[in-house]
Amino acid sequence: MDIIKTLDYIGVFVFAMSGILAASEKKLDLFGGIIIAFVTALGGGTLRDILLNDKIGWITNTEYIYIVFIGAIFVLLFKKITKQIRKTIFLFDSIGISIFTILGVQKAISFDTPMEIAIIFGVMTATFGGVIRDILCNEIPLIFRKEIYATACMAGAIVYVSLHSMEVNMLVNTLVSSTVIVSLRTVSVIKKLRLPIINDRI
Repeated sequence: MDIIKTLDYIGVFVFAMSGILAASEKKLDLFGGIIIAFVTALGGGTLRDILLNDKIGWITNTEYIYIVFIGAIFVLLFKKITKQIRKTIFLFDSIGISIFTILGVQKAISFDTPMEIAIIFGVMTATFGGVIRDILCNEIPLIFRKEIYATACMAGAIVYVSLHSMEVNMLVNTLVSSTVIVSLRTVSVIKKLRLPIINDRI
């Protein structure tokens, strides 16, 4: 199994955990929690595949579904452990969004979309599962109100398409672009950086 696929699976697992934790905070039932875990982990990729008129990933590769269930069940069975490894989960989450961003850009490029559209697909793949999660949980989506999240994905996607246009080796490009996303995300959280808030004075 190649490293990109492995990290992809890790991203799905961690996003499923994020979904079930959000459902737990809203006191949803088990079925509701599984649905939230599913859309969080796979929602962005599903939307991307639909818009690209491609086969939906988790339908043709059902092991993604099992990974979602395992991630959700892990949280339900080991809540105390989950709380203790929040920093590790944050790291995996950052790696997950970086890999999902790059995978989204790569897939869009393979469909010969313009580079600007490829960037949008990269950000969509990484973040729209969380958007759907927050909407279903009756929250303003995280990417619109708090941390630098989608912005980091966009920066990494721009780096990727730029290096791709210069015909940089794909593996090198993936490593560099992913590092940009993880670094921006980590620094923004540590330094508590955020974009300016729109208020009624603007």
